[in-house]
Amino acid sequence: MFVLTRCSLVVAVSLALASTANAQFKLNSKTIGAGVKAAKAVTLSDDEVIKYTKEYIQWMDEHNPVAPANDPLAQRLAKLTAKANNYEGMNLNFKVYLVRDINAFACADGSVRVCAGLMQVMTDDEVMGVIGHEIGHVKNKDSKDAFKTALMTSALKDGVSSQGGTAGALSDSQLGDLGEAVANSAYSRGQESQADNYGYDFLKANKLNPWGMSTAFEKLWKASQEANGDKKKKGSQLFSSHPDTEKRMVTMAEKAKKDGYTKP
Repeated sequence: MFVLTRCSLVVAVSLALASTANAQFKLNSKTIGAGVKAAKAVTLSDDEVIKYTKEYIQWMDEHNPVAPANDPLAQRLAKLTAKANNYEGMNLNFKVYLVRDINAFACADGSVRVCAGLMQVMTDDEVMGVIGHEIGHVKNKDSKDAFKTALMTSALKDGVSSQGGTAGALSDSQLGDLGEAVANSAYSRGQESQADNYGYDFLKANKLNPWGMSTAFEKLWKASQEANGDKKKKGSQLFSSHPDTEKRMVTMAEKAKKDGYTKP
């Protein structure tokens, strides 16, 4: 999850929620891995995965400071995404988390969450590029597949067989385990590359400068250099979850130059 998470350029959920502007939300530290073999035997339908996704995003929204409608960042995001609530057949909804992390993610149900830290350091084109990248993960079903894997290896690894594979409501502790699994998940280079291209085309479709993809990566790369491995600093979580940031920055720049766009 470009930011380029996972749930997903930016890039799946690899949402860095540990540091917040107004509060701190800590995911459970329980080790993931036990019961994977048993979990793999369980089959979940797409509808069940989406049901769990909705449960998860509701839990995330309840455990993180969501910007109210009158917040300047919420108003900015609403203006930017006014024409994107139904994009290529996807029903999307957008919210800002008032946390300082430079991050964003999208879930398989179409929920897109952008951290305040990202909006504060990026231009409109860059924010939309990141959002486009995350939507790309949804469109390509990367988000659904990653979330399903997280479910199998965390929240549903114990006792799911007793439910007969039925999608029952998750407990608070299961949702905590799921949050950790989602945050630790990662997309392949191929998936990230496809999402980068989707974000680039998303900018063009919205009549924005696709250089926003490259300059967003540039800011992520610089933030990672400043963080210097300190996970408490801005950009470190985001960069660590999206490898090859500098290379992807160059790739998107070359694409924009080839298409005749001028760097802002």
